[in-house]
Amino acid sequence: MYPENTLLAFGKAAQLKGLTGIELDIQLTKDGHMVVCHDERVDRTTDGVGEVRGFTLAELKRLKIDAGNGKWEQIPTIEEVFDLLEKRLKSDLKLNIELKNSVVPYEGMEEKIVDLVHKRGVQDSVVYSSFYALSLERLRKLDAAAELGILDKKVSDCLYKQKGACGADALHPYWQGMDLSKERLEGLTVRAWFSGHLYPEKPTGTRLDLGMLEKRGVTDIFLNEPEKYV
Repeated sequence: MYPENTLLAFGKAAQLKGLTGIELDIQLTKDGHMVVCHDERVDRTTDGVGEVRGFTLAELKRLKIDAGNGKWEQIPTIEEVFDLLEKRLKSDLKLNIELKNSVVPYEGMEEKIVDLVHKRGVQDSVVYSSFYALSLERLRKLDAAAELGILDKKVSDCLYKQKGACGADALHPYWQGMDLSKERLEGLTVRAWFSGHLYPEKPTGTRLDLGMLEKRGVTDIFLNEPEKYV
């Protein structure tokens, strides 16, 4: 319904009753600011071209994200997201922060985000996730109480990483990557993610069978059409 990873989308999502939380992605700008953007490049979601890390924050803020009807959004900083959601995060909303560092290493991002989360006092409502197991290992050293989710395509690969040194609390597989029996996943938090529909795509109107996913061991889901389910 709204362009991804924007304050507009987060604000609208936060208004939905029954929503457990919001997921977003962070990267670092050329001058070290944490910004919210999924792709390593800005080409798909903005009117700009190039890698996120190649822009300063001021340069990124000049890029436009089409929000329809002649309106535009900007790539937000994580601080702006906290300004918008902090009150809810201190009451009943979770925020899953994915560190987009499996392609670009973004040195020091773990320290920056943990420091900010604690300064804002929302550490009890934040889940950190990454495809990069070593990043979660660093996060655990920075905050022993942090809630961590390990990402991968298959739930078996998530479990393999979890049993290594990353210390993840939850498995975050692709929903079609549930290649283990529910018995193998008993007692584990399994948050499955979907590709879903992206603005301005038109939703198909179909609904997933969440009962089927639950029978396969999925405990939570990330999707782009929460208003169809809550």
